[in-house]
Amino acid sequence: MRPLAKILSIAVTVMTVWVTAVWAQGTLPPDFGEWRRVADRAAEAIDNDRASEAAMDSLRDQLSLWSEDFSSESSRSRISVLTLEAQLKRLGPVPEGGEAEDVADERRQLELSLSEATAPVRRADLALTEAEELIRSIDVLLRERQTQILLEPGPFPLKPELWGPALRELSESFRLIILEFQTGWVHEKQRNQPQSSLPQMLFFLAIAFVLLTRGMRWTDRALQGMIRDRQHLSATRWIAVFLLSYGQVVLPMLGVLAFSKAVYATDLPGLRGDVVLSILPLMTFELLTARWLGERVFSRNDRPLLLVNLSEKEKRKGRRASTVLGAMLALSSLFVELARYESWNQGTESVVFFVITVIAAYFLGLLGRLVTRHAGSMRAEEDGPLTAIGQLVSLLGRYTIVVSLIGGVLATIGMTRGASYLVFSSTRTMFLVAFLLVAQRVIQKIFSALNGRDDEDSPLAAVLAGIGIVILSLPVFLMSWGAQVSDLHQIWRNIADGLTFGDLILSPETILLLVVVYAFGHGVTRLSQSFLRDNILPKTSLDAGGQTAVVSGAGYIGIFLAALIALSVAGINLGNIALFAGALSVGIGFGLQNIVSNFVSGIILLIERPVSEGDWIDVNGQMGYVRDISVRSTRIETFDRTDVVIPNSDLIAGTVTNYTRGNTVGRVIVPVGVAYGTDTRWVEGILREIAESHPMVLANPAPSVVFQGFGADSLDFEIRAILRDVNWMLTVKSDLNHEIARRFVAEGIEIPFTQRDLWLRNPEALRGEAPAAKPSTLPVSQAITPASSAPTPPDIDDMDGSDSDGDGR
Repeated sequence: MRPLAKILSIAVTVMTVWVTAVWAQGTLPPDFGEWRRVADRAAEAIDNDRASEAAMDSLRDQLSLWSEDFSSESSRSRISVLTLEAQLKRLGPVPEGGEAEDVADERRQLELSLSEATAPVRRADLALTEAEELIRSIDVLLRERQTQILLEPGPFPLKPELWGPALRELSESFRLIILEFQTGWVHEKQRNQPQSSLPQMLFFLAIAFVLLTRGMRWTDRALQGMIRDRQHLSATRWIAVFLLSYGQVVLPMLGVLAFSKAVYATDLPGLRGDVVLSILPLMTFELLTARWLGERVFSRNDRPLLLVNLSEKEKRKGRRASTVLGAMLALSSLFVELARYESWNQGTESVVFFVITVIAAYFLGLLGRLVTRHAGSMRAEEDGPLTAIGQLVSLLGRYTIVVSLIGGVLATIGMTRGASYLVFSSTRTMFLVAFLLVAQRVIQKIFSALNGRDDEDSPLAAVLAGIGIVILSLPVFLMSWGAQVSDLHQIWRNIADGLTFGDLILSPETILLLVVVYAFGHGVTRLSQSFLRDNILPKTSLDAGGQTAVVSGAGYIGIFLAALIALSVAGINLGNIALFAGALSVGIGFGLQNIVSNFVSGIILLIERPVSEGDWIDVNGQMGYVRDISVRSTRIETFDRTDVVIPNSDLIAGTVTNYTRGNTVGRVIVPVGVAYGTDTRWVEGILREIAESHPMVLANPAPSVVFQGFGADSLDFEIRAILRDVNWMLTVKSDLNHEIARRFVAEGIEIPFTQRDLWLRNPEALRGEAPAAKPSTLPVSQAITPASSAPTPPDIDDMDGSDSDGDGR
């Protein structure tokens, strides 16, 4: 939990550096003489390696401020250098035949000014390089010291002779703290000061007493009142319950701060008391936050804020383990400060940190086992693999189990500093991960409340917000493992300076500018498309397909221009992009040629528009209506209501039949057959009447009836008619067939159908008779009297024809 307390230090440092940089831009150049003295002192401290860690941190902060000052000076002076260079470039090179005297004088003056302007930039750059190198050396030195302390074995903590002196030294530290308060009381009493500070002290003590004794009870009562008699909590009430639950941390923290204020009001604390009072809020925060997280994760309520698949007994163990770990974290913070101030000997440090580290390692391992057990149930299906979050939670649980074992072993063999660092850093990491899971749940509920929903699905915005919180928590993760504020500041400076890829420099500022400009261009493009589609194109003579093509083309052009403008504004050299595109084209030629072919075909379709949305087309045997044309494929809806996606290259390179291109007028052909002997002119007149009477058939050109010829079984006719809307072809064809059938029945016209005679060889086999001397052939129409016994079925090879049911067809 210490990293959370150091966040304020980060903010103060960053603000100080920023204010210093801004102030430096409007003041005189840096005092290089003073810088030389600071640099020499830093170099001497690094060479001697005798300064304390606090002194080294202070020296590093000074060097960081100087580096910011030099960076500002270099940036400020570089502006004039760039201006002079631009002026010289505008003059151009000296002509071969010489140049006019006034131009030559101007050139010499500019070159002299450029030389004078370059000197401060060069000096600031050199000083900046020296400062950064000194900072890097201090970081290496401090890191080596910390590593040595962590890896250096101390006394064996299980030696009985170490425990007595360790307890006496620990007791002596607390006795001296109490003695300081007693001495301060006597001193203040002699000066008659207690009466003057008594009202203020009593006021803060009263606040502390109320908050510490009643704060958590008030919070619990309010929580029970909000969830009592409610089977379901809405998203809004869920958020209110969560925020109210954090009062279990906030109210006691305020009570501890009020208590500290009351003690400070008496001027009783001495140096040791000041150490304890300064660390007391952090200890309270670590203890209460650990307890609060345990209640949220291993909730005892029937409707928990986080659902954990554990039994009530296991949840109770989880809550107890979280509280104990919070207490051990608080004691660790206190003992670290006391050991640093009192200069405990190695035996005392070994014993004290052995006890709290072993206890913390045991309960950390218990938490790891519970987390691993819960992660085993995080599956999308009963017998399926773990979900992504389940895998992360399982990995975290197994990691804590391993850390608890390693930490306990290291503490036992005497490496208590390393064991304490490993166990408590892992504990802070685990609590931070739990806090992030709770925060993600809160974000999900916030978005659900904003959308007026109570479901458990996380919208995309909630997921992105959760990812953003994880990214923002990375400094806290680093500080959990010992990173200093100066280290984070250096990391941020490196990120702000940008990552270099050849001639391309990507910094957060560049990326943010690129995203903002592109988003603005993308929004303008979409707005322009909407304006074209709704206000301009409807007033033109373009059809719906042409309007869609114009809107799509405007979108592609707008997005392309937005990307180019964003790259230019961000300062990215388009020449590098061209080189990258040239290299990418080689890969396109080999592996992406089909995609590029379909893309180009899509552009051609949108420009030439051989097919448009709503057209009835037939391509590669697939017939249907065009529903959507994109740059890669075209989607058609067939008559059985299925969607078929066709690559655009098939529409360009293949044969496409468009039944409704330009207009919906089309022809229908209805074949009709009549029996031989029917009057053909009579049939022709009836068919013409039927066609002319249908409302979908155009009168001009008039429908025609064609006598096609003499078929094998009938006289063949065709009705050929032009329809107003070819999309009704099947309906019109069905209507005409119905009317033809009705009129032919009424007029007594026979519609022939195919008839076949079936002849059987050896018909006596069906009657069970002996075969005759000479085979005879009888038609099936002869009466066949079956034998009393079941006849033997004829061999299929003895049958002529394909009809076996004897109906003569």
